Amino acid sequence: MSGHNKWSTIKRKKGAIDAKRSKIFSKLSKEITIAVKDGGGHDPDYNAKLRIAIQNAKGVNMPKDNIERAIKKGDQDGANFSASSFEGYAPHGIAVFVECLSDNNNRTVSNVRAIFNKYNGTLGTNGSLSFLFDRKGVFEFEKPTSIGFEDLELELIDAGAEEIEVDENNVTVTCALEDFGNLNKKFEELKIEPSSAELERIPNDTKVLPVNEAKSVLKLIELLEDDDDVQKVFHNLEMTDELEAEMD
Repeated sequence: MSGHNKWSTIKRKKGAIDAKRSKIFSKLSKEITIAVKDGGGHDPDYNAKLRIAIQNAKGVNMPKDNIERAIKKGDQDGANFSASSFEGYAPHGIAVFVECLSDNNNRTVSNVRAIFNKYNGTLGTNGSLSFLFDRKGVFEFEKPTSIGFEDLELELIDAGAEEIEVDENNVTVTCALEDFGNLNKKFEELKIEPSSAELERIPNDTKVLPVNEAKSVLKLIELLEDDDDVQKVFHNLEMTDELEAEMD
């Protein structure tokens, strides 16, 4: 099992255990609202960004009413949100990259800084961690029965897939940033609906820590993820089997 797939697996398990459903729905609603504003309208057939946002919402069983409400808010509230990112280090040298969507940047800056300070982290300047992460497209879906898997792999590789990993019935496909749109179209052609289709920051290398130190880092990460303005948190902490056992 490769490092990324293991990281994805732990992320899914952790999400199932820790994440508050209302928080997840709130963040996805914000992404849908922004997609309506930035992507060109309410119709997902003509708005690829909105189509992907809805797809991700369905992947976590977000109710249809919530999705429709977020779409309707697009024209009214979409302009109120702005994107920002923060880069820094958690304790023990773990790199952390935070992506936010907020209607009050001063509040976001203050909250993120306070969380880093509380857990002995340090914020850096934007761009200071760019060499530690690669921007990748990551798709997850259930292994289909409608097409032979070898044929599916060839189709996806032709569309730009760099890595295809299978964990039981779950398939994770990773691609370069520039191939994200091509792969998304390929899934549509194959009539496969991923449970998740996102742009992620994948660490070039991960760092192993003793479990007690790793758990202190995860506290910082969890607090960031729980903030309403934070959409995604990426880090280069190695999720070892020992650490996974502690999270179960």
